[in-house]
Amino acid sequence: MASKIIEINPITRVEGHGKVTIHLDDSGNAVSARFHNTQFRGFEKFCEGQVFWEMPTLTPRICGICPVSHQLASAKACDAILGVELTRPGKLLRELLHLGQYIQSHALHFFHLASPDLLLGFDSDPATRNVIGLIGVNPELATKAVKMRSLGQTIIKKLGGKKVHPNAAVPGGMSTALSIEDRDYFLRQMDWVLADAQVGLKIWKDFAANNSDLVENFGKFQSGYLGMVDENNNLALYDGKWRLVDSKGVVLEEQYDPAKYLDIIAEYVEDWSYMKFPFYKSLGYPGGIYRAGPLARLNACTGITTPIANAELTHFKKLSKFGFVESSLYYHYARLIELIYSIEKTREILEDKDVTSTDIQVNSTKYNEQGVGVVEAPRGTLIHHYWSDDTGKITKLNLIVATGHNNAAMNRAVYEVAKEYIKKGNVTEGILNRVEAAIRCYDPCLSCSTHALGQMPLLIQLQAPDGSIVKEIYS
Repeated sequence: MASKIIEINPITRVEGHGKVTIHLDDSGNAVSARFHNTQFRGFEKFCEGQVFWEMPTLTPRICGICPVSHQLASAKACDAILGVELTRPGKLLRELLHLGQYIQSHALHFFHLASPDLLLGFDSDPATRNVIGLIGVNPELATKAVKMRSLGQTIIKKLGGKKVHPNAAVPGGMSTALSIEDRDYFLRQMDWVLADAQVGLKIWKDFAANNSDLVENFGKFQSGYLGMVDENNNLALYDGKWRLVDSKGVVLEEQYDPAKYLDIIAEYVEDWSYMKFPFYKSLGYPGGIYRAGPLARLNACTGITTPIANAELTHFKKLSKFGFVESSLYYHYARLIELIYSIEKTREILEDKDVTSTDIQVNSTKYNEQGVGVVEAPRGTLIHHYWSDDTGKITKLNLIVATGHNNAAMNRAVYEVAKEYIKKGNVTEGILNRVEAAIRCYDPCLSCSTHALGQMPLLIQLQAPDGSIVKEIYS
């Protein structure tokens, strides 16, 4: 029986609010750890009764960090209700919008949320182990990160109308075309943004070379890996089929239609978290836990269609005997490879002659009773499933967000890290930061569009067996 409990509340440098509880035995060793999502929002319930064509405008409010992903998944679900196939220019613009989201989101996470641990050290002063400290030691790098994210947001604004909560994706296509002037402007930015992304890649490789044991074993465990792929099993982010593999190279699902997700995925409920625990039905819970997001996508795919990113994927695949990388810290490497792919793919779309076409919308008066929309959000697979009546009103909806897919995996990761570092009662701030870093690998969006203004403190409570507080540490 655990004799002491350590609580990290809230977790820092993630989007939203959550906490970790770590249970210690009488010898002071970590015997269990749990990651708790502490907020409830109920978006699925209060969207009931809305007409389906309003959903692409409503659902971006789920998240202020990745609203594009929610809008596109929603729009795809509405396309399915209408039973329409988009025009090629409409698809190109949606994918371009999606890539703008990837550029800004991956740049934000790696340079501002993750890199302070890599550049300043896990044990550095928490007062400066953040973007402010990064500016202090490397202002040029911090500026590059801001510019990179700004470019992604500008792409979103030009196509979506706003940087946050865009409204351009509509059932049947897009409401806004891309001007020739904007296309040419974005094309002129591609060289520098690609070069800056490769700076991030060098930071990672230098860190990995100097900390090989840490990188190889940090939050390492076997699981499934879920990702979207094209017909040749290349990485796909906006549209494609699912591929699910395990750590030994066994392909569990090949070219699977994501619209049939309910046939292979179920959700488990724990009484200590507001977030559900999706799992692969055939293996049950917890044996069927899988990971989503950058690490999972690169494990699931067999190639990338752009040259620089594909070359890096080759290196990535060589990190493991079976070609499936298990350490959670490698999420950062995978995220940078995806950032490079997003930039290369953005250039490819901008050079397509159809990207400035105004043939971007199709209409239908037919209403199917349900529609499923799936995209790969920056943090992982995102599912929007709507049921509607014959008037177009939503009667039921199911959302499985990217962070939800990783819920069980994040719990496993914090346990593995806590077990490795917390021994004989030795609990330092740097050790607890490593536990937090296990969650930061997955870049979770815990409360979606809920934000806090002001200080985000770290509170650690050490409790006696009778529940009394022995010691509190604030930072």
